[in-house]
Amino acid sequence: MHSAIELPSLRRQKILLILERDGKVMASELSQHFAVSEDTIRRDLAELDSAGLVQRVHGGALPRPKDTGKDFYTRVNETDEVKTRLAQLAARLVQDGQIVMFDSGSTTLQIARSLPVDITITAVTASPMIAITLAEYKGIKVILAGGQLNPATMSASGHETLRLFQGIKADLLFTGVCAIHPEVGISSLHFDEVPVKQAMLDSAAHVVAVTTADKLGAVEPFVVAPCGRIHTLITEHHVASGDVEAYRRLGIEVVQMDTAV
Repeated sequence: MHSAIELPSLRRQKILLILERDGKVMASELSQHFAVSEDTIRRDLAELDSAGLVQRVHGGALPRPKDTGKDFYTRVNETDEVKTRLAQLAARLVQDGQIVMFDSGSTTLQIARSLPVDITITAVTASPMIAITLAEYKGIKVILAGGQLNPATMSASGHETLRLFQGIKADLLFTGVCAIHPEVGISSLHFDEVPVKQAMLDSAAHVVAVTTADKLGAVEPFVVAPCGRIHTLITEHHVASGDVEAYRRLGIEVVQMDTAV
């Protein structure tokens, strides 16, 4: 319990430390912890939100997303050894004869580039760039969903896109991840992506999410689905054990990249 005369700036710094430790904060609990009113805590959270340090939700706050929403070409052209190695690990899950859906995103594009050269699958995607990459494989039959192209994600959306995914029963889905939080779930920066991602999740027997550690515990404005919709999560080796265990408790198989690979 802390003194009510504690400086607001110091209290807010401590709130950020609690948020980093716990992954979320609740106004009622902070009120008791600092011995101040909930109104005072709400003002603290409002100030932190205005400064871009937290994301306010009903009753409290969550961490701000660490991804700043870079456009697709920026993300694709960035050299990222970790993302490449994660993609190579994910590509090993693909088996001959499968129907595999590829969500949009720079990581899923990297997975497409990492497939064995002699793989024989049917690939389904709403991303023209991923479709072009997959078309270079002699053994891959590519189905490209039509619709309105979003320049930020370089992926199609709309009724035609949904209709295609709703009519397919895939063996495997590599879903794109903007942010994933054990309690909030999978969330996206782009509103028009949500129904497409949901349709893909509904149409896949096994869902794989591949993400760098910075997206774990992050939250974007538009929630796609609970984390429980994911079967396998592939991420970096250096992640706080609590972060990973939170996903394992939800029944998700968590595969962490070996640093020696």
